[in-house]
Amino acid sequence: MRIRATVAAVSGALALSAFAVPAAQADGSAHHRADIAKVLDAARAASGKAAYTGSTGSDEPYKLDLSFSNVKVNSGKPIVVGTTHRVSVPVTYTVNHGASVDITADDFLMPVELYRGSYDEPVNFLFGDDFPSCTETSSTTATCKGTIDVYPQELMNEDAGTWKAIGYAIALNGIDPEDDNADWSKVGYTEQDALATTKLQRYARLTVNASPEPVKKGKTITVTGLLSRANWDTGKYAGYTVQPVGLQFRTKSSSTYTSTLKTVKSDSKGNLKTTTTATVDGYFRYNFAGTSTTPAVKATGDYVDVQ
Repeated sequence: MRIRATVAAVSGALALSAFAVPAAQADGSAHHRADIAKVLDAARAASGKAAYTGSTGSDEPYKLDLSFSNVKVNSGKPIVVGTTHRVSVPVTYTVNHGASVDITADDFLMPVELYRGSYDEPVNFLFGDDFPSCTETSSTTATCKGTIDVYPQELMNEDAGTWKAIGYAIALNGIDPEDDNADWSKVGYTEQDALATTKLQRYARLTVNASPEPVKKGKTITVTGLLSRANWDTGKYAGYTVQPVGLQFRTKSSSTYTSTLKTVKSDSKGNLKTTTTATVDGYFRYNFAGTSTTPAVKATGDYVDVQ
């Protein structure tokens, strides 16, 4: 389980995963998470703005000369999560910065993370268990690699859908955020929203059973199945109801399924059932095309011997 701590002083600000610490994470990373929270507090709360655009007082962080680009989450593919195991996907991006900005400093933080909802009022957030690693490609650019680590136990079904990426950079410059007398004007900070979007989806399962087996040519074959998907609210799988699913067939001698024979809708429990006529030996399978919240899935073909 991961521990979350929000900064109450950030009025209307983006309470992202920077305020969270995985319980198994090293003390150094946990300390950095706390550093981020304090810097966000100082940068945003004083100005009352959702995004920090520059210092408005001597006790506030200065605006860092840094920007993010080329952000890709999971190589552009949806993040698909089941009910039990952590899912870790890559996040890559490019950073451009002024010549005076030292992104290699030990106390320089520069992650890209995800949030759902509006910028001012996020509903949930996703981040990496560890901070990303960056490689300088010139004196003013760097490429970075990190992860987004998703724990299904921390999700709700409503979290399925589109998430947005935000990046932020903090140059502590030797300042200790735990020091009540810290000079915040020596700390650099910037954040950049709308870097990319990604979809978070509920893992799907699909089964098929064709009977009787064997069957005489010309007789009726009944094909049943179940379409289910991860229920993050309960931590179990539940039927995906009233969804169109295609029935497909391939002959024993072929490796390719034919076009859809017919389309069946799952019932109130996710069950599937239809009939077809036996013609030749082959395999039947159900094929679900997917939705915005659930990935496509194909059942493993069930063989029928036609005599």
